[in-house]
Amino acid sequence: MQDGEEPPATRNAGVRAELRDDRFVGDRDLTHWYTPFGRFLSGMARRISGKLGANAALIITLLVGMAMAVVLSALAVQVYDAVTDSDGVAGLDRPLLAAAIGLRSPIADTLATGYTDIAGPIGMPVLAVAALLFLSIRRKSWTPAILIAAAGTGSLLMTIAGKQLIGRTRPPLWDAVPPYEYSPSFPSGHSLNAVVIAGVVAYLLILRQHRVRVRVTTVVVAAVFAFTIGVSRVFLGHHWFTDVLAAWALGAAWLALVITAHRLYLTVRQRGVAPATP
Repeated sequence: MQDGEEPPATRNAGVRAELRDDRFVGDRDLTHWYTPFGRFLSGMARRISGKLGANAALIITLLVGMAMAVVLSALAVQVYDAVTDSDGVAGLDRPLLAAAIGLRSPIADTLATGYTDIAGPIGMPVLAVAALLFLSIRRKSWTPAILIAAAGTGSLLMTIAGKQLIGRTRPPLWDAVPPYEYSPSFPSGHSLNAVVIAGVVAYLLILRQHRVRVRVTTVVVAAVFAFTIGVSRVFLGHHWFTDVLAAWALGAAWLALVITAHRLYLTVRQRGVAPATP
């Protein structure tokens, strides 16, 4: 080893810590793939990692996932058109808005407005960056930063794609609570961001949580946050129910892709680094 060169044990300490602490959720090994398609994906990731490195493999996987996310948004447009043409789920839009109007009061409107701003264009980036910095510094790893940044970027791209492709008009201003919003209505960006950011942060947290009760609590808190943000959008008259419903579905799909990318990263690392001594 040359003077000044970092010992291999030191270089791989962070990687071993990730494999030791992030590889399992309960008894489930995240680096084990049970389906042929999963094994195909892990093989592709290993080949990319062999040429470019594990972090590059993670970034490339996430970029491919972002492209898939935009395609999902385009498919959601087609589903939306079919739904509105047949007046299926869209038939719930006006009745649910009318029900929300009947529940409003000055206090409820103020509370809902403050709460929904948490997932807004200012509140959500602040929360995401805070979580990114906290988890990355605490774990001494770039992985949380890459995952949260990619999750937020993909969510933004999906929102922009959906709004540009659909251009749906929001509920009438006289049925909404100020401050008013004027961008296209479909999908609900607040709802989509809440699912993705809360979901990826919850995922990163449960990787280091060993008690089942604590993991369940983390998942429930994230799910309740995402659900209530969506409800607040309908309550305030800023979105139709189908805007929120589509955002929940798209957010869940993108979150699954982000988690899959991380599992592939762990698989590549597990094959490339000797396991740490317990």
